[in-house]
Amino acid sequence: MKFKKKVLSNGLGILTVPMADNPTVTVLVLVGTGSKYEKKENNGISHFLEHMCFKGTTNRPNVSDLSRELDQLGCEYNAFTGQEFTGYYAKGKSGDFPKLLDIIADLYVNPLLKEEEIEKEKGVIVDEINMYDDVPMRKVHEVWGSLLYGDQPAGWPISGARDVVRKMTRKDFVNYRKAHYVAEATTVVVAGNIDSATTVKEIIKKFKGVLDTKKQGKKKTQIVQDGPRVAVSYKETDQTHLILGVRSFPLGDERNPILTVLGGVLGVGMSSRLFRKLRDEMGVGYYVQAGNNTTTDTGHFTVSVVVANERLDEVIGAVLREFEVLKENLVTEDELNKVKDHLSGTMYLGLESSLDVAEYYGVQDVLNRELRTPQEKEKKIRAVTAEDIRKMAKKIFIEKNL
Repeated sequence: MKFKKKVLSNGLGILTVPMADNPTVTVLVLVGTGSKYEKKENNGISHFLEHMCFKGTTNRPNVSDLSRELDQLGCEYNAFTGQEFTGYYAKGKSGDFPKLLDIIADLYVNPLLKEEEIEKEKGVIVDEINMYDDVPMRKVHEVWGSLLYGDQPAGWPISGARDVVRKMTRKDFVNYRKAHYVAEATTVVVAGNIDSATTVKEIIKKFKGVLDTKKQGKKKTQIVQDGPRVAVSYKETDQTHLILGVRSFPLGDERNPILTVLGGVLGVGMSSRLFRKLRDEMGVGYYVQAGNNTTTDTGHFTVSVVVANERLDEVIGAVLREFEVLKENLVTEDELNKVKDHLSGTMYLGLESSLDVAEYYGVQDVLNRELRTPQEKEKKIRAVTAEDIRKMAKKIFIEKNL
């Protein structure tokens, strides 16, 4: 799966990933901004702006023009906002590539940001916040983020606070776009049955109106912890959604492949240690997962589980004991090979569609990382040893970091 990368004189990044015989094509534009680039007074604006880009453009001024065209093409389209990047995409038939590119470029470069539409969308955003508050599996991650980082951008919810959202004005959106939606922070990715040279020419034409100003940065996340921490958010439910974890390393750290394999040993797949312990032996916890999560300046390794309220303490004890076992004993060769095979296999399965491939390469690029192919990533995973895992467990599974 070979990619080609080109960076224009204004800093705009272009990635093309030809996928011969694939019947689809994905056009994805990513910008290096998200909730970590916000201030207290505009927390949530990255996510709100993502909504507004679909609410009319210079070339498609009516609110439903974009969605009507995209629906008529029978394509899949959406947008997403994270802490450090925002993305817009459309995936459709290969033959519809020119139209898909035109629409995605238009909504990114030419949003009207009408005041009346902003006012209407505030209600939608607040309803979305309320909806996620009613989903414990989602809500627990906001509580976790606040516990880790406190009152700074890394600890704030991506969707923002209701009172802040209700106060936002058109001027706020215009200023935010000027500060962040600029060429040097933008990557356009096209994956599918395409010709790279032709695709690059079309992208240059369609994105010629992108802002060509200096990108504003973000404050480095401050990390202070001198002992174990706990946060509880109460709601009347039959189950407790638990995240238990420790701090790890930022994106790009060479130790992260070890944490990927460590997560696989603990909680990836139905044969993982925690799944067998909690589900098969103890008969608790419908879902259990473990893994490493990274951003450009932070990282954390977590175990997530849902459990009946009355068995919470029992489950916490079981998870902590599994941490201790990894510190004391080497993973066997058979288990280590099984985990590596599983992680590699699921990685390739997750790259079957043009959208998956576009996201795989695009996110790496927009976060200013060296682009690694799946084969290179697999090689890093295969190189992890049992001793690497034990040393890592001893390093991160310490009481003061819990």
